[in-house]
Amino acid sequence: MEKYGQMKFGTRSIKAGEAPDHATKALNTPIYLSSTYAFDSTREFEAGIVDAMSWQPGACLYSRTTNPTTMALERKIASLEGAEDAVITACGMAAVNLSLLSNLNAGDHCIASSDIFICTRTSLDDILPSKGIEVTKVNIIDGADIEKNLRPNTKVIYLEQLSNPRLELADLSDICRIAHKNNVKVIVDNTFLSPYLLRPLEYGADMVLHSGTKYIVGHGDALCGTVAGSKELMDSVRYYNDNLGTHISPFNSWLALRGVHTLHLRLKAQSENALAIAKYLEARPEVEYVFYPGLASHPQHQLAQKMLPNGFGGMVSFHLKGGYEEMAAFVDSVSIPPIATSLGDVQTLIHPKQHDGNLIRLSVGCEDIEDLLKDFDQAFSKI
Repeated sequence: MEKYGQMKFGTRSIKAGEAPDHATKALNTPIYLSSTYAFDSTREFEAGIVDAMSWQPGACLYSRTTNPTTMALERKIASLEGAEDAVITACGMAAVNLSLLSNLNAGDHCIASSDIFICTRTSLDDILPSKGIEVTKVNIIDGADIEKNLRPNTKVIYLEQLSNPRLELADLSDICRIAHKNNVKVIVDNTFLSPYLLRPLEYGADMVLHSGTKYIVGHGDALCGTVAGSKELMDSVRYYNDNLGTHISPFNSWLALRGVHTLHLRLKAQSENALAIAKYLEARPEVEYVFYPGLASHPQHQLAQKMLPNGFGGMVSFHLKGGYEEMAAFVDSVSIPPIATSLGDVQTLIHPKQHDGNLIRLSVGCEDIEDLLKDFDQAFSKI
């Protein structure tokens, strides 16, 4: 697949990691629904065990360890991230925890962003400390706050780019400079942006992960996690993935392959729609404030303009004047976006977040913008 390595992102999202099936010439990558793989001799079997357990490209032994459909997705994600290697997991939280566990042991210290996904927060606040790993939360956009919390046993700085739900944008170059000066690895959850809009490895991050369930799959029909980085780091992630049984099903890998073909097209449309909605919301008298990095009012807007030239993403968070009743009245009145968790779908989703100060989070989809804005107009009239 090296011939696609220097091509544009859209071409690689379609072509990288895949080719017509060698046996049948089927154009689409097959779903290899096999738990195990046969060998022609004892010697070949013994060699196959060694190759598969050291994760040599193309070596298949048992589908918990390696699977041809999943391998195709791994090659594609590695290409899109600009990484040496990638690992696919059962879901985003598997990617989060394997990334952390493969780099942290009892007695180690991790610095993490204070604005972070609730399940990741649970791992950082409960699971890691219960295993003897110390965690300190910081304001990740404040380099001084990071530096003052570094310790001799700090091994990882972990952050989301953008953060969930307040859409804070960290200066990755500065964080990586601070980290690597102190022999600390940087792990970035880039779920909210996707590799089309941002590739953290290009800024010096050591590992980048996604809940591939979101923008990579893109159609709300499969769970998936991705991790990318050097082969050395990915081999460690694979070891944990194999031993903890957090592997993805071949069918979900196939759905992710199908979805990622249109990643660049979807994110372009979603970013355009989200910017239009953010501007619309900011002009509404019922809205107290809007979080969107494409707005001049966003605290890191200038940084976003530099880091996100292809668009500012499909996530918008906003707060209405008033409290819970106003939030509920608006959310209950929209007709196009369903009330649902998750994000990155082709359809717009709306998520009321009472526990985040009655914040409303929109995952903007690919519908016609005129229809979405008309829907919001009528919802505002119900408040």
